[in-house]
Amino acid sequence: MVADREGGARRTPGRAVTYAVCGAVLLGGCASMPDSGDLRNVESTPRQDTGVRVFAVPPAEGASASEIMQGFLEALTSDDPHYDTARKYLTAEAARAWRPEDSATVLADSPGALAETPPAGREPNSGRTYVLAGSRVATVDARQAYAPAQGEFRAKVHLTQDAKSGQWRIDAPPEGVVMGKSDFQRNYTSVDKYYFATHTRAGTSGDPVAVADPVFVRSKVDPMTQLVRSLLSGPTHWLGPVVRSSFPTGTALANGTTGLAPDDKNRLTVPLNAKAARVGRARCREMATQLLFTLRNLAPNLESVDLRGPGDDQMCDLTESSADSVAWHASAQSPDYLYFLDGKHRLIRLPAAGAGTGGTPVPGAFGEGVRQFRSVAVSRDERTAAGVGADGKSLYVTPLTADAPLEQPVLTSQGATEDTRLTRPGWDARGDLWVADLNPARPRLYVVPRGTGKPVAVTLPELPGPIRDVRVAADGARVALVVAVEGGKQSLLIGRIEGGDSVSADDSGGKDGSEDGSVEAPVVVAAQPAAPDMELVTAMSWAGDSRLVVVGREQGGVHQMRYVQVDGSVLEGPAPAALSRVKAIASAEDDRVPLVACSEDGIVRLPSGAQWQKVDKDGTAPVYPG
Repeated sequence: MVADREGGARRTPGRAVTYAVCGAVLLGGCASMPDSGDLRNVESTPRQDTGVRVFAVPPAEGASASEIMQGFLEALTSDDPHYDTARKYLTAEAARAWRPEDSATVLADSPGALAETPPAGREPNSGRTYVLAGSRVATVDARQAYAPAQGEFRAKVHLTQDAKSGQWRIDAPPEGVVMGKSDFQRNYTSVDKYYFATHTRAGTSGDPVAVADPVFVRSKVDPMTQLVRSLLSGPTHWLGPVVRSSFPTGTALANGTTGLAPDDKNRLTVPLNAKAARVGRARCREMATQLLFTLRNLAPNLESVDLRGPGDDQMCDLTESSADSVAWHASAQSPDYLYFLDGKHRLIRLPAAGAGTGGTPVPGAFGEGVRQFRSVAVSRDERTAAGVGADGKSLYVTPLTADAPLEQPVLTSQGATEDTRLTRPGWDARGDLWVADLNPARPRLYVVPRGTGKPVAVTLPELPGPIRDVRVAADGARVALVVAVEGGKQSLLIGRIEGGDSVSADDSGGKDGSEDGSVEAPVVVAAQPAAPDMELVTAMSWAGDSRLVVVGREQGGVHQMRYVQVDGSVLEGPAPAALSRVKAIASAEDDRVPLVACSEDGIVRLPSGAQWQKVDKDGTAPVYPG
């Protein structure tokens, strides 16, 4: 493999390479690969600086079968927009049929290639077969959705030699692209695109709620245009049943659109085809909102979006501030306060953005300390509190207003012990309250409409074990579940929430569980792992529109704290500073708000760029609204 950078590059005679950025790396197809023998790994491209583009080198005249195989695998890891160089390693027919954009298989290491020995009686020059092998880490599908994967990967690649020219080419390539984990991390980046929840409206405003749909795009291949195309094509298959898009079916970028980028005023013009040209102004503003929320991933300073139809006719434009009034999404909501229980059993609130450590009791019964709680939750509008009693048996809800009494519990568990009763509660954007009852005789996940209605039992999928913790996402479309599995381990799963439109209706009736059928019960389906590498998850909290912060242990490792993505992918970047004996963790979706934990030092807080700071040595159960 040849690795040359612009400036000091060693140029290959007869080859012209154009660089779109400050540096580049050439991938040459001349590394040695055995035609037979033991399994060998194809050399993986080293991680490069973000300003470096990697380009593949076309096959050399008279290259051997092993050199063609090597060059093709290296071309798969390049920044070639349409894999044109990789196609040069294929026969003409195979090049036309190959669809690299349909899937990507990610292996723990770069793929090994073993040349098969031709069967007895077949001439060696009649063709050559290589077997690609490795350990699966993940797959990325045609919708760019990431999914963790395990097990052995094996795929055959066949090469043929042209009878006239004598050139070797691949006539049966692997499906999609195959690469090692390090190459995948260099080539792809995780970004959120946004749709609207079909079953959730935000609180009293009734605004549509934006739901993040994480996908992977090639980070150095016109990523903004890729991301817009992905948004217009629709949500990933997993999220699709619970979200909607404001873009009419068939909407696409105008033909020939590439290189989307904001201008010098941080304004992005997006040309669309005729399918989107006849929408009304309100719907157009929703479309622009989806684009603004989505493109902030790649252009944090983006200030406005201008949608254009055929003939460059303006459909609508929208500023960043206006988008936040069109739709609600969690990461744009900055909480006023951090909440925790002090040593006197009072619910204390402390300004979330401040550096001080002195809090004050909340108004109402929760601030008086008349009843002990072991966990609490504050609604997202910070007007109502919910708490589970110290024995875990009862769930109480009361307004955060002066002289508000402590009403009768809205839900009571019949579990025999504290560990088999209620989990900590949590609120979604609609104002519904979620809690799980761990009673082995009758385990249930409940939603309490508006925090005061009759509890409704949520239908659950088959899980690997009982629920130990639950946190519903602000968007009400997803729920994080910590479930016990064999061997004393605990896994983190993300489930999709379907149905439940009438849960928040004023006439929601029925007794606990709504088993009389008077209320449409939500359904959790398609639970998938969010932290597949962790064998024991002991604490977690939503920490963004599509990520969580978790405390736990990897197999054979030690306890640690890190961020995970809802699709199970590993997030790049630093993990939170180490903290020992973490009992609970609290994070807001707004990443500017400090991370908070309950540890052996009581309540501690982690401001950006600082170390953990003590807040209250006797405090427990830290929470942000939600």
